[in-house]
Order: sequence, then structure tokens, then C-alpha cells
Amino acid sequence: MASRVGNFQYSGAVSIKMNVLLYAPPLLLLMVKAMDIVGVISALVGAALVQILIGLPFILSHPASYLSNAFNLGRVFIHFWSVNFKFVPEDIFVSKAFALSLLVAHLSLLLVFAHCRWCRHEGGLFAVVRSKIIQLKLRVSQRNPSSTKKVLQADHIVTTMFVGNFIGIICARSLHYQFYSWYFYCLPYLLWKTPFPTLLRLFLFAAVEFCWNVFPSNTYSSLVLLSVHLIVLGGLWISSPEYPYVEKTTDKSISKKKAR
Repeated sequence: MASRVGNFQYSGAVSIKMNVLLYAPPLLLLMVKAMDIVGVISALVGAALVQILIGLPFILSHPASYLSNAFNLGRVFIHFWSVNFKFVPEDIFVSKAFALSLLVAHLSLLLVFAHCRWCRHEGGLFAVVRSKIIQLKLRVSQRNPSSTKKVLQADHIVTTMFVGNFIGIICARSLHYQFYSWYFYCLPYLLWKTPFPTLLRLFLFAAVEFCWNVFPSNTYSSLVLLSVHLIVLGGLWISSPEYPYVEKTTDKSISKKKAR
């Protein structure tokens, strides 16, 4: 029930601000890890229904315009206001080739982190998908199927969501000044997940803050921002991944504790 409410809230957040879509890939992965395929599909259908209900007045009156513009991911922002990739010449910055290269980088980083980091304890991303397919086959073959759910550690959920969002920030073609609100609250958590010494963490945090306070942004502030982002991402890559699941307490362990 709590997971369904969370999905409804997430879908509602997407209807307010589309940058929340950056959380979609890690959220989907967490759903796959915690629920069976039937549960994931039902959750996605519920989230889609929220979008339909919110947009129903516009869908009924101007369906074509709403569907083509409500989720327009191809918009090109003004180069002058960008804090990210300001060092890239404007003609390249607004080109479709540059946008496509960033999209490829974004998806590649997500896949690498999902396979090597977020699904490391399960044997990789493909092992997780394979196990879910096997579970679905077993459930279909049983007369009285029962859903299989796992409880994820809160730390694993937060780390996966924040890192997934951070990867999207790094690969965003344009970050205007107000877009700092997309991830500033994640930075302390992400920095303290790295194995860096505290002094370096504070320095990196100050560097990010400095770059976002340079107005107007320039080649150097943009390069520094990208460099710091990549250093933080590198630190997250080499950090020790947390165990993803909550350990179930067995009856034997409970009886031992009571005996003590």
C-alpha cells in the first residue's frame, strides 16, 4: 500500500515539475528489485492513471496539443543562461548531435551504475531481470500464486535515487540558475557517501556552491562545475556499496534473544 501511495505521489510530482523524471530510472530499478513483475506493472499503470486524471481536462479539449507539448523533452534552452556546458560553443550546444551524445552518456552511466553498483549484490542488472522472469514463470505455473516482495534498506533507496538524479544533472545540456534546486539537497549526502576525507568533501561542496554563484556563468566556472561533478561521481563509484535488503529476523534468532 505504501509503495502505491509513493508511486501516486511521484506521478503527481512529475506533473508539477518534469525534472522529477530524472528519478524515474533508479525508481524503476528499485521497484523491480522490491516487487515482482506483476506488482511493477500495476504500479506503473497506477502512475499512468494519475497522469491521465490530471491531464484529463486538456486531453478532452485539446488532445493533440497536450500530448505533444506536455512532455516536450526536445526543448533547447538559451546558451547564455546555462551554467552547465557553457564552455561548449553555442552552435554545438544547440545541435541535436550534442543532445544525442549527452543522452547516450546519460543512459550509459545509468546502465553501468545499475549493473555494477546498484545490483552488485544480486550479480548484476541482468541477473535481477532474469530472476524476475523466472519468478513470473513460477507464479504462472502455480494454481495459487503468491507475490514475492523484498524490503529494501532505506540507505540503499536514498543512495540509488540520489545518484540516479545526480547522473542526470551531470548529463543535462542546460542547467539554469534555478535548476540548482534540483540537487543541492543531495550534495551533502552524496559527498559523505564517497571515501574522500572530510576536508575534500567540504572543498568540493564549496566549489559547487561557488560555480552556481558566478553570474553570468563563464567557460571557467562551467568547467570547474563539470569537473567537480565528475570527481564526486568518481567517488561514488569507488565507494563501498551498501547491502540492499533488510535482513529478516528468523524465529530462532528471536528465541535466542528472548532466552538472553
